[in-house]
Amino acid sequence: MACVAQFGIVEIFEEDKDYSDYEPEKYNCVAIDDDYLNEWWEELTLLQTYSHSYSRPEFALARWGVTLIPPASLAAFYDIVAKDHRARTSQELLDLMTLLRQAISENKYVIHYGV
Repeated sequence: MACVAQFGIVEIFEEDKDYSDYEPEKYNCVAIDDDYLNEWWEELTLLQTYSHSYSRPEFALARWGVTLIPPASLAAFYDIVAKDHRARTSQELLDLMTLLRQAISENKYVIHYGV
């Protein structure tokens, strides 16, 4: 993988925290090739998200920064990943779907680190 996007679960989400620091180990991130996001981009632009902190609402993912994906957007994100024809054979996508299912079931935010 040349460029990767990383996703992790935020166990305790703090609305007043700035999540700009690059800490993929803290959130046990899984990595996927950034090319997947390029292919999903049109659908990703419909996801409500936050850029770096809860005080910065956005849509889609920050390609070169930090995005917080709220629980309300996770099912739609999961659907985008699951309908990719590679979702049943790519370990990256399987890992991401597992992470998203866990976050959905626990009503947690997901953090995304762009390339």
